[in-house]
Amino acid sequence: MKTRTSKTILCLLLALTMIAVTACSSKGDKNVTTKAPQETTNQAESTEEKTEPESEAAGGDAKAHFEGQTFAQAHDAFQTKLAQENNDDDPIPDPPAGLFDLVSYPSTVGDLAAYVSSDPGDGEKHPLIIWVVGGWGNGIDDFPFTYPEWDNDQTGSAFWQAGVLTMYPSFRGGNGNPGNYETLFGEVDDIAAAYDYAASLPYVDPDRIYLGGHSTGGTRALLAAEYTDKFRSVFCFGAVDEIKYHNRTQFTFDTSDDDEYTMRSPIYWLDDVKTPTFLIEGSEGNGDNLLRMKEATQNENIHCYIMEGADHFAPLAPLTRLLAQKILEDTGEEPSITLTQEELDTAMAQEPTVPEPVLTQINVDELGLTLSCPYIWEMTDESEDGTTALTLTSPYEGDNVWDMSTLYITSYEEEGDYLEGMTGYLEEEGYTVQEATIAGLPALDATGTAENSNGSIFNNRYILVRNGGTYVDFDFYIHEDYGTDADSLFQTVIDSISFMQ
Repeated sequence: MKTRTSKTILCLLLALTMIAVTACSSKGDKNVTTKAPQETTNQAESTEEKTEPESEAAGGDAKAHFEGQTFAQAHDAFQTKLAQENNDDDPIPDPPAGLFDLVSYPSTVGDLAAYVSSDPGDGEKHPLIIWVVGGWGNGIDDFPFTYPEWDNDQTGSAFWQAGVLTMYPSFRGGNGNPGNYETLFGEVDDIAAAYDYAASLPYVDPDRIYLGGHSTGGTRALLAAEYTDKFRSVFCFGAVDEIKYHNRTQFTFDTSDDDEYTMRSPIYWLDDVKTPTFLIEGSEGNGDNLLRMKEATQNENIHCYIMEGADHFAPLAPLTRLLAQKILEDTGEEPSITLTQEELDTAMAQEPTVPEPVLTQINVDELGLTLSCPYIWEMTDESEDGTTALTLTSPYEGDNVWDMSTLYITSYEEEGDYLEGMTGYLEEEGYTVQEATIAGLPALDATGTAENSNGSIFNNRYILVRNGGTYVDFDFYIHEDYGTDADSLFQTVIDSISFMQ
C-alpha cells in the first residue's frame, strides 16, 4: 500500500490553485471569459440620451404617405434605403444533440440559419413558438442553452423546457447569412419566412405556431403581428412604440427619411393586428411605451399588461413559464389563451427556480472515458507527459451552479492499493469518505471543503476510480455560498461516467 505520493498531492494543490482563478463566483472572484447575453441593457436606458416623444395621434402625419394601406401592403411596397451595410460572420455553435437541430430556412434574401427543436419522434404534431431574443444582432449562438439569473432570463428556454417546440431564427446579415442588418425592416420578412419553414415541418402543428420576443425581439415580434395573421398568438415583452427615440446608434437605414422610421415603429400599425397579441413590460422598463400603445388603439386583439415594480428583464423568467403552460393547454380549433393581471402578478411572486442543465457527452479517448456534463461547459486540456489533466467549466458568470461549478479530471499510474492510502489521507483532511463502485470499477467517494489561495472556501466532491493500474480522479468544486445546490448536478455527472473495458 502506498500513501499519497508527492505527485498526487501536487495535483490536488494545483487544483486548489486553479479554482482560485476559475471556479469562484463574484463571491470568490471567478476569472473567466464572459459570453454576454445578446441584450444586457434596457432599450429605453441606453447610454445615449433618450428623447421623449411628442404627443401625436397614432397614424397621424407619420402615415401620410401610406394612406389607405395596411402595414403588410405598405411594407411590401416600401424600398428601404440602407446607409450602412452591416453584417457579421459569427460562427454558430452546434446545438445540443437530440434537443435542437441547426437548419436553414428560405427567405427573400436566401437561406438563413436557425435552431429548431428536434423531432420528438412520436408521430404527433406539436405546438411551436418562434422566439426572437433581444439585442440588435441578427445572429444566433449558444445563448438559449445557458442558465441566466432568474431576474434576467432572456433565453426563452422556459418554452422548450416545458415541452413546447421552439425555433430560434437568425436573420439577414447575421452568422454569414446573405443580406445586411435592416434594423426592424427586412427582419420582419424573415420572421414570416421562419413561420413558413416551421409550418412545413412534419412534427409541427401549423395551426399552433406562436411568436414571442423580448426588447428588440419584442418589437420585431409586434411588427410581425402587424404584418401577418399566421401566428396563433404573439407575446411581446418590452416592445417600443416609436423607434426614433431609442438606440439611434444602431440604425442602419437612412435616418433623414421619416418614412423609414414609420415602417419600423409599431405604434402606427396597431390596428392591423389580427391575432391575439399580448404586450408585457415592467413599470420600470419600457412601461411608458406600452401605455402609449394601449392609448393609441381600440384593437381588441391587443392586450397590455404592466408589471408594477419590475424592470425590463424581471418578467421574463416567471411569465414565459406561465405562457408555456398556456400554449400546451391551447388545443382547440381557435386560440383560447387569455391572461389576467392577477395571474401574471401571481406568477411574478413565485419562488425562483432553475432548471436542470442540457447535457452533452464528453469523450476522453486516451482514458477510454465518456461522461455527460452541461452543454455550455468548455474543456481545457493541460495534459502532459502521459498524464491527463482536464478542466471543465462554464465561460459564463451567471449566479447558478452550472456556471459556477468546476470539474477537474486527472489520471496517473500508481502501484498497490492506492484507494486505501487516499482514504486515510482524505479522512485526515476532514473529508467524509466511503467506498464506491463507479462504472463497475472500484472507487472512493469523498466530500469535504477546500480553501484556495484567496481564502475562499469551496465545497468539494472528490471521486477516485481505479481502472487497472490507472487512477482517474474527478474533482468537483463550487463556492460554499451555494451550499448543496450543486449536489444534484455533481451526482448526474458521476452517474454518467463510463469506461471502455
